[in-house]
Amino acid sequence: GTLNFHDILRNPETLKVLAETPSYVAGLSVAALASLLLFAGTVGKSAQFPLHVWLPDAMEGPTPVSAMIHAATMVSAGVYTTIRMFPLLQAGQHGLGGETAFWVVALIGAFTAFMAATMGVAQNDIKRVLAYSTISQLGYMLAAVGIGAYVAAAFHLITHAFFKALLFLGSGAVIHALSGEQDIRRMGGLWSKLPITGKTFLAGALAIAGIFPLAGFFSKDEILWKAFTRGEDFFFKVLWGVGLITALMTAFYMFRLVFLTFFGKSRVPHEVEHHIHEAPKSMAVPLIVLALGSVVGGWVGWPAALGGGNWFEHFLHPVFASRVEAEAVEHSHALELGLMVVSLAVAGAGIWLAYQFYLKRTGLPDLVATKMGALYGLVYNKYYVDEIYSKVFVEGPILGKGMGTAFAAFDQKVIDGVGVDGSAWATRAVSRLSIWWDTWIVDGSVNLLGWMVWVLNLPARAVQTGLVQRYALWMAAGIVLLLFYYVERYWSLLFGS
Repeated sequence: GTLNFHDILRNPETLKVLAETPSYVAGLSVAALASLLLFAGTVGKSAQFPLHVWLPDAMEGPTPVSAMIHAATMVSAGVYTTIRMFPLLQAGQHGLGGETAFWVVALIGAFTAFMAATMGVAQNDIKRVLAYSTISQLGYMLAAVGIGAYVAAAFHLITHAFFKALLFLGSGAVIHALSGEQDIRRMGGLWSKLPITGKTFLAGALAIAGIFPLAGFFSKDEILWKAFTRGEDFFFKVLWGVGLITALMTAFYMFRLVFLTFFGKSRVPHEVEHHIHEAPKSMAVPLIVLALGSVVGGWVGWPAALGGGNWFEHFLHPVFASRVEAEAVEHSHALELGLMVVSLAVAGAGIWLAYQFYLKRTGLPDLVATKMGALYGLVYNKYYVDEIYSKVFVEGPILGKGMGTAFAAFDQKVIDGVGVDGSAWATRAVSRLSIWWDTWIVDGSVNLLGWMVWVLNLPARAVQTGLVQRYALWMAAGIVLLLFYYVERYWSLLFGS
């Protein structure tokens, strides 16, 4: 009886009805189906496979915009929505369809995290590497939601905002220093020339790689820990393995980026090299603040196994209480510490591999690319997903050129014509109305008032000329009139009429 989001999620009776409603689509309850449909929006909003292709292209925008909307606000909104609708997911779990919604969320999140990490390994544009990193980390968060680790997902959402915004702004400082250059193959040796940018960027890279005690270690390790201990089902161990391999690739491609940008010999073009300069204060201060957040931002989730109390989990416990209590399983601190060591070892291995490939034995990348051949081409070309979409939806021949033409016509006539051009026309029409109102009503009222004042002050303006001689003449005339008045009056008193 309501469409209010909060009322639905907070009302156990409503959720029970949704969970127990007879299935009507593919054996799913209303709750499970609603969860999947809402998640479909998240797939587009948070750039998950197969709707991930827009995010790297959006990196063409200004770097501060990338840092804000792609690290902390826009793409994160989809993940937040999925976390927030957890009562609906739970209701779907207990109704018809079982854990279908959870499995779909977990599988798409884990697959996207892995796939985007493989694509990030082969990219050469500094911002595109970070874009695929964002897609991968968002997949990590959604995989956590899919295993019921809502707090861990929310925690990684927050820590990720620190180091990803730092990395984007750091890349912007590098691009600014190199007069617009974004290809990491044309960088190198910038550590001594950009000390603030280099050190803060390194802090962000260590954080996203999951190195202790930086922010990314705590949130990423909690996701891996929850996946490993979620249950006896082999599916969750597979998710843990995928997350671990993704963490290895994350450390590798991030330090590939660090080493090619800041270390090794300079590959900066000669005409650009003498213009290299450190970021100004307006750019450097945010880098320092975000670097601090990337270091200590995860300490609010310091785990009990390391002597902490995980304040963040306690903070969110009232929100996720039912789920946390339902899934609470005791595990030894020794197991948790062991998995932390494994996680750190994997991150360290990724950094070591990047060092070997891009600093120690610089011929290895080309050799591996040659040996891998088609597989490297597949990853470098992002699995040809863009090309497939173009063939299917624009050019044919899978759906035929007629379908492509129809899509193109729809885009031109409806989206561009009615949507973009229509909104522009409406804006112009409103602005013209506003101009008319301003010109004839607002300015007209002011002008009318001014004219009335001008008419009323005609007598004053006749006297107030600003000429001293004229004022002296009027004073003399006034004195003469006064003298005439008094002489005439006293003459009558003395001598009669």
